[in-house]
Amino acid sequence: MWAASTYLVLAVAFIIAALRVDTVYFALFFYWTALSLLLVSAAYFFDIARIFRKRENGIIPMYIRWAFIPFLLGAQLYNAWSRKHDKVPPLQQINEHLFLACRLFPSDIDSMKEMGITAVLDVTCEFDGLEWSSTQENIRYLNIPVLDHSVPTRAQLNQAINWIHHQIKEDRRVVVHCALGRGRSVFVMAAYLLSQNKDADVHTILEQIKETRETANLNKRQLRHLIRRHKAGDLLIKNKAVLIANPVSGTKLWESKNKQITARLSQYYDLTVHTTTAEISGIDLAKEAIKSQPDVIIACGGDGTVTEVASVLVDTPCKLGIIPLGTANALAHVLMGIRSKIIPVEQACELIIEGQASRIDTALCNGERMLLLVGIGFEQKMIEKAHRDAKNESGQLAYLQGFWHALGEHEAQDYTVKLDNNEPQSIHTTSLIIANAAPFTTLLAQSAGQPDHKDGLLDVNWLTPSADSKASTLSIAELVFSSITQTSFAINSHHTNAKRVCVTAENELSYVIDGEVKTAEEIVVEISPKSLSVIMAEE
Repeated sequence: MWAASTYLVLAVAFIIAALRVDTVYFALFFYWTALSLLLVSAAYFFDIARIFRKRENGIIPMYIRWAFIPFLLGAQLYNAWSRKHDKVPPLQQINEHLFLACRLFPSDIDSMKEMGITAVLDVTCEFDGLEWSSTQENIRYLNIPVLDHSVPTRAQLNQAINWIHHQIKEDRRVVVHCALGRGRSVFVMAAYLLSQNKDADVHTILEQIKETRETANLNKRQLRHLIRRHKAGDLLIKNKAVLIANPVSGTKLWESKNKQITARLSQYYDLTVHTTTAEISGIDLAKEAIKSQPDVIIACGGDGTVTEVASVLVDTPCKLGIIPLGTANALAHVLMGIRSKIIPVEQACELIIEGQASRIDTALCNGERMLLLVGIGFEQKMIEKAHRDAKNESGQLAYLQGFWHALGEHEAQDYTVKLDNNEPQSIHTTSLIIANAAPFTTLLAQSAGQPDHKDGLLDVNWLTPSADSKASTLSIAELVFSSITQTSFAINSHHTNAKRVCVTAENELSYVIDGEVKTAEEIVVEISPKSLSVIMAEE
Protein backbone atom coordinates (compact mmCIF):
# COMPACT_ATOMS: atom_id res chain seq x y z
CA MET A 1 0.00 0.00 0.00
CA TRP A 2 2.96 2.30 0.57
CA ALA A 3 3.68 2.30 -3.19
CA ALA A 4 0.14 3.54 -3.91
CA SER A 5 0.53 6.26 -1.28
CA THR A 6 3.96 7.28 -2.58
CA TYR A 7 2.74 7.68 -6.17
CA LEU A 8 -0.36 9.51 -4.95
CA VAL A 9 1.75 12.00 -2.98
CA LEU A 10 4.00 12.55 -6.01
CA ALA A 11 0.93 13.10 -8.22
CA VAL A 12 -0.40 15.74 -5.83
CA ALA A 13 3.02 17.42 -5.79
CA PHE A 14 3.04 17.65 -9.60
CA ILE A 15 -0.50 19.05 -9.62
CA ILE A 16 0.57 21.77 -7.15
CA ALA A 17 3.64 22.48 -9.30
CA ALA A 18 1.43 22.75 -12.41
CA LEU A 19 -0.80 25.29 -10.67
CA ARG A 20 2.17 27.44 -9.72
CA VAL A 21 4.05 27.65 -13.01
CA ASP A 22 3.28 30.32 -15.56
CA THR A 23 4.55 28.50 -18.64
CA VAL A 24 1.79 26.53 -20.36
CA TYR A 25 4.13 23.83 -21.65
CA PHE A 26 5.56 23.16 -18.18
CA ALA A 27 2.04 23.11 -16.71
CA LEU A 28 0.89 20.56 -19.31
CA PHE A 29 3.93 18.38 -18.62
CA PHE A 30 3.30 18.49 -14.87
CA TYR A 31 -0.40 17.64 -15.34
CA TRP A 32 0.56 14.82 -17.69
CA THR A 33 3.01 13.47 -15.09
CA ALA A 34 0.38 13.81 -12.35
CA LEU A 35 -2.17 11.85 -14.42
CA SER A 36 0.38 9.12 -15.10
CA LEU A 37 1.23 8.83 -11.41
CA LEU A 38 -2.45 8.85 -10.39
CA LEU A 39 -3.11 5.92 -12.73
CA VAL A 40 -0.12 4.03 -11.33
CA SER A 41 -1.28 4.79 -7.78
CA ALA A 42 -4.70 3.37 -8.64
CA ALA A 43 -3.05 0.27 -10.13
CA TYR A 44 -1.19 -0.36 -6.87
CA PHE A 45 -4.19 0.50 -4.70
CA PHE A 46 -6.47 -1.97 -6.53
CA ASP A 47 -3.63 -4.39 -7.50
CA ILE A 48 -4.30 -4.10 -11.24
CA ALA A 49 -1.06 -5.02 -12.99
CA ARG A 50 -2.90 -5.24 -16.30
CA ILE A 51 -3.33 -1.47 -16.35
CA PHE A 52 -0.13 -1.44 -18.43
CA ARG A 53 -1.74 -3.90 -20.90
CA LYS A 54 1.54 -5.76 -21.28
CA ARG A 55 1.02 -8.78 -23.50
CA GLU A 56 2.42 -12.30 -23.18
CA ASN A 57 5.03 -11.41 -25.80
CA GLY A 58 6.24 -8.49 -23.64
CA ILE A 59 4.87 -5.63 -25.75
CA ILE A 60 3.15 -2.66 -24.12
CA PRO A 61 0.73 -1.02 -26.61
CA MET A 62 1.72 2.39 -27.94
CA TYR A 63 -1.34 4.17 -26.54
CA ILE A 64 -0.44 2.95 -23.03
CA ARG A 65 3.16 4.04 -23.43
CA TRP A 66 2.01 7.56 -24.37
CA ALA A 67 -0.28 7.75 -21.34
CA PHE A 68 2.45 6.53 -18.97
CA ILE A 69 5.52 8.15 -20.54
CA PRO A 70 6.41 10.26 -17.43
CA PHE A 71 6.18 7.23 -15.12
CA LEU A 72 7.84 4.83 -17.56
CA LEU A 73 10.67 7.25 -18.18
CA GLY A 74 11.29 7.66 -14.46
CA ALA A 75 11.13 3.89 -13.92
CA GLN A 76 13.58 3.32 -16.77
CA LEU A 77 16.08 5.81 -15.35
CA TYR A 78 15.82 4.40 -11.82
CA ASN A 79 16.15 0.85 -13.11
CA ALA A 80 19.25 1.69 -15.19
CA TRP A 81 20.87 3.50 -12.25
CA SER A 82 20.08 0.67 -9.79
CA ARG A 83 21.38 -1.96 -12.18
CA LYS A 84 24.64 -0.05 -12.67
CA HIS A 85 25.22 0.31 -8.93
CA ASP A 86 23.92 -3.14 -7.90
CA LYS A 87 26.42 -5.25 -5.98
CA VAL A 88 25.40 -8.45 -7.78
CA PRO A 89 25.69 -9.29 -11.51
CA PRO A 90 22.57 -8.76 -13.66
CA LEU A 91 22.23 -12.49 -14.32
CA GLN A 92 23.09 -15.36 -11.96
CA GLN A 93 22.73 -19.15 -12.09
CA ILE A 94 20.70 -20.77 -9.29
CA ASN A 95 20.94 -24.39 -10.44
CA GLU A 96 21.58 -26.34 -13.62
CA HIS A 97 18.45 -25.09 -15.39
CA LEU A 98 17.42 -21.93 -13.50
CA PHE A 99 18.75 -18.37 -13.49
CA LEU A 100 17.68 -15.16 -11.77
CA ALA A 101 18.12 -11.73 -13.30
CA CYS A 102 17.16 -8.11 -13.22
CA ARG A 103 15.55 -6.55 -16.27
CA LEU A 104 17.32 -7.82 -19.39
CA PHE A 105 18.97 -5.46 -21.88
CA PRO A 106 20.18 -6.27 -25.41
CA SER A 107 23.71 -6.30 -23.98
CA ASP A 108 22.75 -9.40 -21.94
CA ILE A 109 22.01 -11.54 -25.00
CA ASP A 110 25.63 -12.65 -25.41
CA SER A 111 25.78 -13.69 -21.75
CA MET A 112 22.57 -15.67 -22.17
CA LYS A 113 24.01 -17.46 -25.20
CA GLU A 114 27.15 -18.37 -23.26
CA MET A 115 25.04 -19.76 -20.40
CA GLY A 116 22.76 -21.69 -22.77
CA ILE A 117 19.58 -19.85 -21.70
CA THR A 118 16.75 -20.44 -24.17
CA ALA A 119 13.64 -19.50 -22.14
CA VAL A 120 12.75 -16.21 -20.45
CA LEU A 121 10.01 -15.67 -17.86
CA ASP A 122 9.41 -11.94 -17.38
CA VAL A 123 7.32 -11.01 -14.32
CA THR A 124 7.37 -7.25 -14.78
CA CYS A 125 4.43 -5.20 -15.99
CA GLU A 126 6.09 -1.79 -16.32
CA PHE A 127 8.75 -2.47 -18.97
CA ASP A 128 8.63 -3.62 -22.57
CA GLY A 129 10.21 -7.01 -23.02
CA LEU A 130 13.05 -7.45 -25.49
CA GLU A 131 12.00 -8.32 -29.04
CA TRP A 132 13.46 -11.82 -29.06
CA SER A 133 12.43 -12.59 -32.64
CA SER A 134 14.83 -9.87 -33.81
CA THR A 135 17.76 -11.60 -32.09
CA GLN A 136 17.40 -14.65 -34.37
CA GLU A 137 17.89 -16.82 -31.31
CA ASN A 138 15.75 -19.81 -30.29
CA ILE A 139 14.28 -18.01 -27.28
CA ARG A 140 10.93 -18.86 -25.71
CA TYR A 141 9.45 -15.92 -23.85
CA LEU A 142 6.49 -15.45 -21.52
CA ASN A 143 5.35 -12.39 -19.62
CA ILE A 144 3.25 -12.67 -16.50
CA PRO A 145 2.53 -9.08 -15.41
CA VAL A 146 3.00 -8.44 -11.68
CA LEU A 147 3.30 -5.06 -9.98
CA ASP A 148 6.57 -4.25 -8.18
CA HIS A 149 6.53 -5.31 -4.50
CA SER A 150 3.39 -7.37 -5.20
CA VAL A 151 2.64 -11.08 -5.74
CA PRO A 152 1.21 -13.02 -8.68
CA THR A 153 -2.33 -14.32 -8.43
CA ARG A 154 -2.88 -18.05 -7.91
CA ALA A 155 -3.72 -18.40 -11.59
CA GLN A 156 -0.58 -16.52 -12.62
CA LEU A 157 1.62 -18.56 -10.30
CA ASN A 158 0.13 -21.82 -11.56
CA GLN A 159 0.80 -20.66 -15.12
CA ALA A 160 4.36 -19.62 -14.26
CA ILE A 161 5.51 -22.76 -12.48
CA ASN A 162 3.91 -25.05 -15.08
CA TRP A 163 5.57 -23.09 -17.88
CA ILE A 164 8.97 -23.29 -16.18
CA HIS A 165 8.53 -27.00 -15.57
CA HIS A 166 7.60 -27.64 -19.19
CA GLN A 167 10.66 -25.75 -20.46
CA ILE A 168 12.98 -27.68 -18.16
CA LYS A 169 11.46 -30.99 -19.24
CA GLU A 170 12.48 -30.00 -22.77
CA ASP A 171 16.02 -29.45 -21.42
CA ARG A 172 15.87 -25.68 -21.75
CA ARG A 173 17.58 -23.30 -19.36
CA VAL A 174 15.21 -20.71 -17.94
CA VAL A 175 15.87 -17.22 -16.61
CA VAL A 176 13.25 -15.56 -14.41
CA HIS A 177 13.57 -11.81 -14.16
CA CYS A 178 11.84 -8.76 -12.71
CA ALA A 179 13.10 -5.17 -12.51
CA LEU A 180 16.01 -5.76 -10.12
CA GLY A 181 15.88 -9.54 -9.52
CA ARG A 182 15.06 -9.14 -5.86
CA GLY A 183 11.32 -9.65 -5.22
CA ARG A 184 8.86 -10.80 -7.88
CA SER A 185 11.31 -13.06 -9.71
CA VAL A 186 12.55 -14.53 -6.42
CA PHE A 187 8.94 -15.25 -5.39
CA VAL A 188 8.29 -17.22 -8.61
CA MET A 189 11.66 -18.97 -8.47
CA ALA A 190 11.08 -20.05 -4.86
CA ALA A 191 7.56 -21.23 -5.71
CA TYR A 192 8.92 -23.43 -8.49
CA LEU A 193 11.67 -24.89 -6.31
CA LEU A 194 9.10 -25.62 -3.58
CA SER A 195 6.92 -27.37 -6.17
CA GLN A 196 9.81 -29.75 -6.82
CA ASN A 197 10.32 -30.59 -3.15
CA LYS A 198 7.13 -30.94 -1.12
CA ASP A 199 9.07 -31.38 2.12
CA ALA A 200 11.19 -28.25 1.65
CA ASP A 201 10.82 -25.25 3.93
CA VAL A 202 10.14 -21.80 2.47
CA HIS A 203 12.92 -20.16 4.48
CA THR A 204 15.41 -22.87 3.50
CA ILE A 205 14.64 -22.41 -0.20
CA LEU A 206 15.00 -18.63 0.11
CA GLU A 207 18.33 -19.04 1.87
CA GLN A 208 19.54 -21.29 -0.94
CA ILE A 209 18.60 -18.61 -3.48
CA LYS A 210 20.26 -15.94 -1.37
CA GLU A 211 23.51 -17.90 -1.26
CA THR A 212 23.83 -17.12 -4.97
CA ARG A 213 21.96 -13.82 -5.24
CA GLU A 214 22.53 -12.01 -1.96
CA THR A 215 20.16 -9.16 -2.84
CA ALA A 216 17.18 -11.55 -3.10
CA ASN A 217 14.77 -10.35 -0.46
CA LEU A 218 11.01 -10.85 -0.33
CA ASN A 219 9.02 -8.19 1.48
CA LYS A 220 6.67 -9.18 4.31
CA ARG A 221 3.63 -9.46 2.05
CA GLN A 222 5.44 -11.63 -0.48
CA LEU A 223 6.87 -13.91 2.21
CA ARG A 224 3.46 -14.26 3.89
CA HIS A 225 1.78 -15.20 0.59
CA LEU A 226 4.49 -17.70 -0.34
CA ILE A 227 4.24 -19.46 3.04
CA ARG A 228 0.42 -19.51 2.85
CA ARG A 229 0.34 -20.94 -0.68
CA HIS A 230 2.96 -23.54 0.18
CA LYS A 231 0.97 -24.71 3.22
CA ALA A 232 -2.25 -24.75 1.17
CA GLY A 233 -0.67 -27.07 -1.40
CA ASP A 234 -1.06 -24.53 -4.22
CA LEU A 235 2.53 -24.96 -5.40
CA LEU A 236 2.08 -28.18 -7.30
CA ILE A 237 2.99 -29.03 -10.88
CA LYS A 238 -0.20 -30.13 -12.63
CA ASN A 239 0.63 -30.26 -16.29
CA LYS A 240 -0.40 -33.68 -17.54
CA ALA A 241 -3.36 -33.17 -19.88
CA VAL A 242 -5.44 -35.27 -22.24
CA LEU A 243 -7.51 -33.54 -24.92
CA ILE A 244 -10.55 -35.34 -26.33
CA ALA A 245 -11.87 -33.68 -29.48
CA ASN A 246 -15.03 -34.32 -31.45
CA PRO A 247 -14.08 -33.51 -35.06
CA VAL A 248 -17.70 -33.16 -36.24
CA SER A 249 -18.90 -30.76 -33.48
CA GLY A 250 -20.37 -27.47 -34.68
CA THR A 251 -19.29 -26.80 -38.24
CA LYS A 252 -16.26 -29.13 -37.95
CA LEU A 253 -14.16 -26.38 -36.34
CA TRP A 254 -11.60 -28.89 -35.07
CA GLU A 255 -10.11 -29.13 -38.54
CA SER A 256 -9.22 -25.43 -38.57
CA LYS A 257 -8.50 -24.94 -34.85
CA ASN A 258 -6.57 -28.05 -33.81
CA LYS A 259 -3.10 -26.67 -34.61
CA GLN A 260 -3.81 -23.42 -32.76
CA ILE A 261 -5.17 -25.27 -29.72
CA THR A 262 -2.42 -27.87 -29.45
CA ALA A 263 0.36 -25.33 -30.03
CA ARG A 264 -1.01 -23.05 -27.30
CA LEU A 265 -1.57 -25.74 -24.67
CA SER A 266 1.63 -27.66 -25.42
CA GLN A 267 3.66 -24.75 -24.03
CA TYR A 268 2.26 -25.53 -20.56
CA TYR A 269 1.08 -29.14 -20.60
CA ASP A 270 2.35 -32.57 -21.52
CA LEU A 271 -0.52 -32.93 -23.94
CA THR A 272 -2.01 -36.08 -25.46
CA VAL A 273 -4.73 -35.67 -28.09
CA HIS A 274 -7.47 -38.15 -29.01
CA THR A 275 -10.45 -37.71 -31.35
CA THR A 276 -13.82 -39.40 -31.20
CA THR A 277 -15.21 -41.46 -34.06
CA ALA A 278 -18.55 -43.00 -34.90
CA GLU A 279 -17.41 -46.11 -33.01
CA ILE A 280 -15.43 -44.52 -30.17
CA SER A 281 -17.23 -42.00 -27.95
CA GLY A 282 -15.96 -39.37 -25.58
CA ILE A 283 -16.91 -41.70 -22.72
CA ASP A 284 -14.68 -44.46 -24.09
CA LEU A 285 -11.72 -42.10 -24.54
CA ALA A 286 -12.18 -40.50 -21.11
CA LYS A 287 -12.31 -43.90 -19.38
CA GLU A 288 -9.06 -44.86 -21.06
CA ALA A 289 -7.46 -41.46 -20.32
CA ILE A 290 -8.34 -41.46 -16.62
CA LYS A 291 -6.23 -44.60 -16.13
CA SER A 292 -3.06 -42.53 -16.68
CA GLN A 293 -4.11 -40.14 -13.88
CA PRO A 294 -3.92 -36.85 -15.79
CA ASP A 295 -4.33 -33.54 -14.00
CA VAL A 296 -6.91 -32.35 -16.51
CA ILE A 297 -8.97 -33.89 -19.31
CA ILE A 298 -10.08 -31.34 -21.89
CA ALA A 299 -13.34 -31.84 -23.76
CA CYS A 300 -13.09 -30.11 -27.13
CA GLY A 301 -16.46 -30.04 -28.87
CA GLY A 302 -20.10 -29.28 -28.15
CA ASP A 303 -22.25 -29.79 -25.06
CA GLY A 304 -22.72 -33.48 -25.91
CA THR A 305 -18.97 -34.11 -25.98
CA VAL A 306 -18.51 -32.18 -22.73
CA THR A 307 -21.21 -34.23 -20.99
CA GLU A 308 -19.70 -37.50 -22.21
CA VAL A 309 -16.25 -36.64 -20.84
CA ALA A 310 -17.63 -35.12 -17.64
CA SER A 311 -19.64 -38.27 -16.86
CA VAL A 312 -16.34 -40.13 -16.38
CA LEU A 313 -14.76 -37.41 -14.22
CA VAL A 314 -17.59 -37.07 -11.69
CA ASP A 315 -16.37 -37.69 -8.12
CA THR A 316 -12.71 -37.83 -9.20
CA PRO A 317 -9.90 -35.30 -8.51
CA CYS A 318 -9.25 -34.86 -12.24
CA LYS A 319 -10.25 -31.45 -13.57
CA LEU A 320 -12.44 -30.94 -16.63
CA GLY A 321 -11.34 -28.35 -19.17
CA ILE A 322 -13.70 -27.18 -21.90
CA ILE A 323 -12.92 -25.83 -25.35
CA PRO A 324 -16.27 -24.97 -26.96
CA LEU A 325 -16.46 -25.96 -30.63
CA GLY A 326 -20.13 -26.87 -30.79
CA THR A 327 -23.19 -24.96 -31.94
CA ALA A 328 -24.73 -23.81 -28.65
CA ASN A 329 -21.85 -24.31 -26.16
CA ALA A 330 -24.28 -23.61 -23.32
CA LEU A 331 -22.14 -24.94 -20.47
CA ALA A 332 -19.10 -22.98 -21.66
CA HIS A 333 -21.29 -19.86 -21.69
CA VAL A 334 -22.29 -20.52 -18.08
CA LEU A 335 -18.77 -21.23 -16.80
CA MET A 336 -16.71 -18.83 -18.93
CA GLY A 337 -19.01 -15.89 -19.48
CA ILE A 338 -19.91 -14.00 -22.62
CA ARG A 339 -16.33 -14.06 -23.94
CA SER A 340 -16.85 -17.73 -24.72
CA LYS A 341 -19.24 -16.59 -27.45
CA ILE A 342 -16.89 -13.98 -28.89
CA ILE A 343 -13.47 -15.65 -28.73
CA PRO A 344 -14.26 -19.19 -27.54
CA VAL A 345 -10.96 -20.91 -28.31
CA GLU A 346 -8.74 -18.10 -27.02
CA GLN A 347 -10.77 -17.68 -23.82
CA ALA A 348 -10.90 -21.41 -23.14
CA CYS A 349 -7.16 -21.94 -23.67
CA GLU A 350 -6.37 -18.99 -21.41
CA LEU A 351 -8.48 -20.44 -18.59
CA ILE A 352 -7.04 -23.94 -19.02
CA ILE A 353 -3.51 -22.52 -18.86
CA GLU A 354 -4.37 -20.65 -15.65
CA GLY A 355 -5.83 -23.91 -14.35
CA GLN A 356 -8.18 -22.50 -11.70
CA ALA A 357 -10.96 -25.01 -11.01
CA SER A 358 -14.10 -25.01 -8.93
CA ARG A 359 -16.50 -27.81 -8.06
CA ILE A 360 -19.98 -27.62 -9.57
CA ASP A 361 -23.17 -29.64 -9.24
CA THR A 362 -24.17 -32.28 -11.75
CA ALA A 363 -27.30 -34.44 -11.87
CA LEU A 364 -28.49 -37.87 -12.93
CA CYS A 365 -31.46 -38.18 -15.26
CA ASN A 366 -32.71 -41.76 -15.62
CA GLY A 367 -29.18 -42.91 -14.90
CA GLU A 368 -27.50 -40.55 -17.41
CA ARG A 369 -25.20 -37.74 -16.30
CA MET A 370 -26.67 -34.25 -16.78
CA LEU A 371 -24.75 -30.99 -16.59
CA LEU A 372 -27.30 -28.55 -17.99
CA LEU A 373 -30.99 -29.39 -18.09
CA VAL A 374 -33.85 -31.68 -18.95
CA GLY A 375 -36.50 -30.08 -21.16
CA ILE A 376 -40.04 -31.25 -21.89
CA GLY A 377 -42.23 -29.44 -24.40
CA PHE A 378 -40.74 -26.41 -26.16
CA GLU A 379 -37.11 -27.21 -25.36
CA GLN A 380 -37.48 -30.77 -26.63
CA LYS A 381 -39.28 -29.65 -29.81
CA MET A 382 -36.70 -26.93 -30.46
CA ILE A 383 -33.77 -29.35 -30.20
CA GLU A 384 -35.60 -31.93 -32.28
CA LYS A 385 -36.14 -29.46 -35.12
CA ALA A 386 -32.54 -28.17 -34.94
CA HIS A 387 -31.12 -31.35 -36.48
CA ARG A 388 -27.47 -31.78 -37.47
CA ASP A 389 -27.91 -30.58 -41.08
CA ALA A 390 -29.73 -27.45 -39.90
CA LYS A 391 -27.01 -26.71 -37.31
CA ASN A 392 -24.25 -27.21 -39.87
CA GLU A 393 -26.01 -24.84 -42.24
CA SER A 394 -27.31 -22.16 -39.86
CA GLY A 395 -25.34 -22.58 -36.63
CA GLN A 396 -27.17 -21.19 -33.59
CA LEU A 397 -29.89 -19.80 -35.84
CA ALA A 398 -31.08 -23.40 -36.19
CA TYR A 399 -32.07 -23.33 -32.50
CA LEU A 400 -33.87 -20.01 -32.90
CA GLN A 401 -35.78 -21.31 -35.91
CA GLY A 402 -36.64 -24.47 -33.99
CA PHE A 403 -37.84 -22.39 -31.04
CA TRP A 404 -40.28 -20.35 -33.13
CA HIS A 405 -41.59 -23.46 -34.85
CA ALA A 406 -42.18 -25.10 -31.46
CA LEU A 407 -43.79 -21.94 -30.11
CA GLY A 408 -46.39 -21.98 -32.84
CA GLU A 409 -47.03 -25.72 -32.94
CA HIS A 410 -46.68 -27.23 -29.47
CA GLU A 411 -49.74 -27.45 -27.24
CA ALA A 412 -49.92 -27.85 -23.48
CA GLN A 413 -49.86 -31.32 -21.90
CA ASP A 414 -50.71 -32.70 -18.46
CA TYR A 415 -47.85 -33.96 -16.27
CA THR A 416 -47.62 -35.38 -12.77
CA VAL A 417 -44.62 -33.93 -10.95
CA LYS A 418 -43.25 -35.11 -7.61
CA LEU A 419 -40.70 -32.83 -5.90
CA ASP A 420 -38.52 -34.51 -3.26
CA ASN A 421 -40.82 -36.23 -0.74
CA ASN A 422 -43.79 -33.94 -1.36
CA GLU A 423 -47.15 -35.07 -2.67
CA PRO A 424 -47.35 -35.33 -6.49
CA GLN A 425 -48.95 -32.36 -8.25
CA SER A 426 -50.59 -32.02 -11.66
CA ILE A 427 -49.14 -29.44 -14.03
CA HIS A 428 -50.73 -28.34 -17.32
CA THR A 429 -47.98 -26.66 -19.33
CA THR A 430 -46.30 -26.17 -22.71
CA SER A 431 -42.80 -26.16 -21.19
CA LEU A 432 -41.24 -27.91 -18.21
CA ILE A 433 -37.53 -27.37 -17.53
CA ILE A 434 -35.50 -29.10 -14.82
CA ALA A 435 -32.16 -27.29 -14.77
CA ASN A 436 -28.85 -27.67 -13.02
CA ALA A 437 -27.24 -24.91 -15.09
CA ALA A 438 -28.32 -22.75 -18.00
CA PRO A 439 -27.01 -19.57 -19.67
CA PHE A 440 -29.21 -16.48 -19.67
CA THR A 441 -29.99 -17.17 -23.34
CA THR A 442 -31.92 -20.32 -22.35
CA LEU A 443 -35.07 -18.34 -21.66
CA LEU A 444 -37.31 -21.21 -20.55
CA ALA A 445 -35.02 -21.84 -17.54
CA GLN A 446 -35.08 -18.22 -16.36
CA SER A 447 -38.31 -17.90 -14.33
CA ALA A 448 -36.25 -16.87 -11.28
CA GLY A 449 -33.13 -15.74 -13.07
CA GLN A 450 -30.15 -17.89 -14.03
CA PRO A 451 -29.93 -21.27 -12.22
CA ASP A 452 -27.11 -21.57 -9.71
CA HIS A 453 -24.84 -24.53 -10.58
CA LYS A 454 -23.34 -24.62 -7.08
CA ASP A 455 -26.38 -24.49 -4.79
CA GLY A 456 -27.06 -28.23 -4.57
CA LEU A 457 -30.56 -27.76 -5.99
CA LEU A 458 -32.41 -28.28 -9.25
CA ASP A 459 -34.37 -25.35 -10.70
CA VAL A 460 -37.84 -26.41 -11.87
CA ASN A 461 -39.55 -24.00 -14.29
CA TRP A 462 -42.86 -24.25 -16.13
CA LEU A 463 -45.14 -21.94 -18.13
CA THR A 464 -48.83 -21.21 -17.73
CA PRO A 465 -50.35 -21.66 -21.22
CA SER A 466 -52.78 -19.20 -22.78
CA ALA A 467 -56.46 -19.95 -23.36
CA ASP A 468 -55.69 -21.86 -26.57
CA SER A 469 -53.19 -24.07 -24.67
CA LYS A 470 -50.17 -22.42 -26.32
CA ALA A 471 -47.51 -20.16 -24.87
CA SER A 472 -48.18 -16.46 -25.12
CA THR A 473 -45.73 -13.93 -26.47
CA LEU A 474 -46.13 -12.11 -23.15
CA SER A 475 -44.84 -15.16 -21.25
CA ILE A 476 -41.72 -15.26 -23.41
CA ALA A 477 -41.22 -11.50 -22.99
CA GLU A 478 -41.42 -11.89 -19.22
CA LEU A 479 -38.78 -14.60 -19.32
CA VAL A 480 -36.53 -12.35 -21.41
CA PHE A 481 -36.85 -9.65 -18.75
CA SER A 482 -36.13 -12.15 -15.95
CA SER A 483 -33.07 -13.38 -17.84
CA ILE A 484 -31.67 -9.88 -18.41
CA THR A 485 -32.35 -8.58 -14.89
CA GLN A 486 -31.67 -11.92 -13.12
CA THR A 487 -34.80 -11.40 -11.03
CA SER A 488 -38.05 -13.33 -10.63
CA PHE A 489 -40.40 -11.17 -12.68
CA ALA A 490 -42.34 -13.60 -14.87
CA ILE A 491 -46.04 -13.74 -13.93
CA ASN A 492 -47.10 -16.48 -16.32
CA SER A 493 -44.29 -18.85 -15.36
CA HIS A 494 -43.51 -20.76 -12.18
CA HIS A 495 -40.33 -21.72 -10.38
CA THR A 496 -39.33 -23.91 -7.49
CA ASN A 497 -36.29 -25.84 -6.28
CA ALA A 498 -35.84 -29.49 -5.42
CA LYS A 499 -33.14 -32.10 -5.03
CA ARG A 500 -35.13 -34.82 -6.76
CA VAL A 501 -37.80 -34.46 -9.43
CA CYS A 502 -40.01 -37.21 -10.87
CA VAL A 503 -42.22 -36.57 -13.93
CA THR A 504 -44.84 -38.88 -15.44
CA ALA A 505 -47.68 -38.52 -17.96
CA GLU A 506 -50.42 -40.65 -19.52
CA ASN A 507 -48.32 -41.23 -22.66
CA GLU A 508 -44.63 -41.86 -23.23
CA LEU A 509 -42.52 -38.78 -22.50
CA SER A 510 -40.29 -37.16 -25.10
CA TYR A 511 -37.59 -35.03 -23.52
CA VAL A 512 -34.15 -33.57 -24.16
CA ILE A 513 -31.16 -33.96 -21.84
CA ASP A 514 -28.19 -31.67 -22.53
CA GLY A 515 -29.10 -31.42 -26.20
CA GLU A 516 -29.91 -35.10 -26.81
CA VAL A 517 -33.51 -36.17 -27.51
CA LYS A 518 -34.76 -39.17 -25.48
CA THR A 519 -38.02 -40.98 -24.64
CA ALA A 520 -39.10 -42.70 -21.40
CA GLU A 521 -42.16 -43.73 -19.41
CA GLU A 522 -40.88 -41.74 -16.42
CA ILE A 523 -38.23 -39.03 -15.91
CA VAL A 524 -36.31 -39.01 -12.63
CA VAL A 525 -33.72 -36.28 -12.06
CA GLU A 526 -31.56 -36.16 -8.94
CA ILE A 527 -28.87 -33.61 -8.04
CA SER A 528 -25.24 -34.59 -7.30
CA PRO A 529 -23.85 -31.62 -5.32
CA LYS A 530 -20.28 -30.38 -6.01
CA SER A 531 -19.45 -33.58 -7.86
CA LEU A 532 -17.32 -32.23 -10.73
CA SER A 533 -14.14 -30.13 -10.75
CA VAL A 534 -14.24 -27.76 -13.73
CA ILE A 535 -11.78 -25.14 -14.95
CA MET A 536 -13.79 -21.94 -15.19
CA ALA A 537 -13.66 -18.17 -15.03
CA GLU A 538 -13.50 -16.55 -11.61
CA GLU A 539 -16.94 -15.53 -10.37
